[in-house]
Amino acid sequence: MDDKGGIQMLLAAEQDAQRIVANARSGKTQRLRQAKEEAEREIAAFRAQRDAEFKKKQELSSGSVDSNVKRLEEETDAKIERLKEEASSKSHEVTSFLLKFVTTVKV
Repeated sequence: MDDKGGIQMLLAAEQDAQRIVANARSGKTQRLRQAKEEAEREIAAFRAQRDAEFKKKQELSSGSVDSNVKRLEEETDAKIERLKEEASSKSHEVTSFLLKFVTTVKV
């Protein structure tokens, strides 16, 4: 009977060991799954943060391009206006000079 009791104890111990190993594997699988989900959440948050920073920089740079274009257009318009004023103020002078040159005969 002692042998059967020892075998029964060994079988019970083996079953306990299998249960412990199964629980450990299950716990490990669960921890791995949880770690993976947490990593995915962190990656998504990081990606969202970087996308937001990129969009902000993109808006700032496109805004500065637009403001530069507007500033250059204003400067160009001012220069054109100044040249028109100069031309109109000197056109009478130039016309007089040309008429004098054309009508004067050198002998």
